[in-house]
Amino acid sequence: MIDQTDLMEVIKQYRGDGVVIPVFQATGAWTKVTDNPDRDIGGGGAMGKASSFALGLAVARPEIKVILLDGDGSLEMNLGSLVTIAERAPKNFFHFVIQNSVYATTGGQPIAGDTKVSFAGMAKEAGYAASYDFDDLEEFTTSAEKIFSEEGPVLICVQTVPVIRSPEQRAQQQAAARANPHRRTHAQALMELRDELRSTKATA
Repeated sequence: MIDQTDLMEVIKQYRGDGVVIPVFQATGAWTKVTDNPDRDIGGGGAMGKASSFALGLAVARPEIKVILLDGDGSLEMNLGSLVTIAERAPKNFFHFVIQNSVYATTGGQPIAGDTKVSFAGMAKEAGYAASYDFDDLEEFTTSAEKIFSEEGPVLICVQTVPVIRSPEQRAQQQAAARANPHRRTHAQALMELRDELRSTKATA
């Protein structure tokens, strides 16, 4: 299994000016490594909906790479989105599934089918352009350049070490997030991307 922070370090090398959407436990690891937080949009608070949100963004801004750092438990709550994503086929969409097989953010309860489910297999059958499964950091690192050069949608399922947080840690982290003076709402982040697009068109 792969340490989440080590995984994020590799992803960072290929994000360019892409928008990264980290979900729940991926947020902590991504926050440690991101070098462009203005291009990050947190996906917590609406469990299961990050894949649909990321699809909308990828379709609306096809010139921008969209990287979703989804959770396995989160995706299980909205598996139908795999079919919708495959149908719309956004070439700029890279869908990571951080598979730790538990609901780490609420105490470590196992997800349904934790030893049986294949998200990469589901994505392939749904019609994604490509899908991958990794449980070794070196293997992912050597494959990352090829993966990010492909046309999406691409699903990359990564077996990671669970980082289970206690109810006390969850309360502390939520309080810290609310107190963050740089915290942006989804609406604010999307308006910034809209203004960026308008500016780009005006100077073209």
